[in-house]
Amino acid sequence: MLNSPKDRLEVISAPISGGLTPSPLFSRFGVAALIIGMVIAFFISQLIGVYGAGKLLLPADKSLSLGDLFYFGSSDGTIVSLSVIVSCVLIALLIIVIIRLKKADLRQYLALKPFSWALGIGMFSLLLIFMVASQALTYWLDKSPSDFVDPLYQSVSSVGLLVFALVIVAPIYEELVFRGILWQAISEQFTKSNLESQPTGHPQQKPTVKGALIASILTSLIFAVIHLQYGIYEISTIVLLALIFCYARYKSASLLLPILLHIINNGAAMWLYLSQVS
Repeated sequence: MLNSPKDRLEVISAPISGGLTPSPLFSRFGVAALIIGMVIAFFISQLIGVYGAGKLLLPADKSLSLGDLFYFGSSDGTIVSLSVIVSCVLIALLIIVIIRLKKADLRQYLALKPFSWALGIGMFSLLLIFMVASQALTYWLDKSPSDFVDPLYQSVSSVGLLVFALVIVAPIYEELVFRGILWQAISEQFTKSNLESQPTGHPQQKPTVKGALIASILTSLIFAVIHLQYGIYEISTIVLLALIFCYARYKSASLLLPILLHIINNGAAMWLYLSQVS
């Protein structure tokens, strides 16, 4: 029996069953810190990868300074490929640790779940339209967005290693960061929790259109800016591409779909490049 207004208030303000509350996993200050931290970690993980692979593969010359190591290593295809793999491992571990410390369910928070194949085909069609239009515009403007691959391709010990790193590994850890933890942390600031969530883990969030839009714009801009090897035109196309990945994340409620689309996009770009140089 609820004998007083105080009793009724305590019931209303009580946590959801299983200790869940409808609050986001990160506070707004926490989201800002997370964005800055993940971007810094993104670059540091790459530096660690280049440094480690460079120490193993570059000539053992005592006069080789740290700056020289990064300079020569960042243009060596084998070193860059290995650094991408190292970065993926480090970033994935960091994200796992962050989510575990927040006592949330990893699969649920990152939306690592199956998606509708009908939706997948629709999103692939959208991506295909984008790739055809982008390639036509690139040809018309006489742009060469894959020029940065030239020194990597010419110096890599195995083309298969380069393809594996840039086509498979890079999309996985980039999606874990941008359409994964960052997109979810930003979008849930504007959502209401589903009170019918599972009894354990973080409550399943239903992103509103506003939350998804803000998360998509912010993460897409950051995603484009970190691609320092490109010019203004290429960065603009990357923003559009990132928005397609975000739309896939929102519509499918799964991170696996944007990962797959990202792999397809990188694979098509690599296939075009290899067909031109071979």
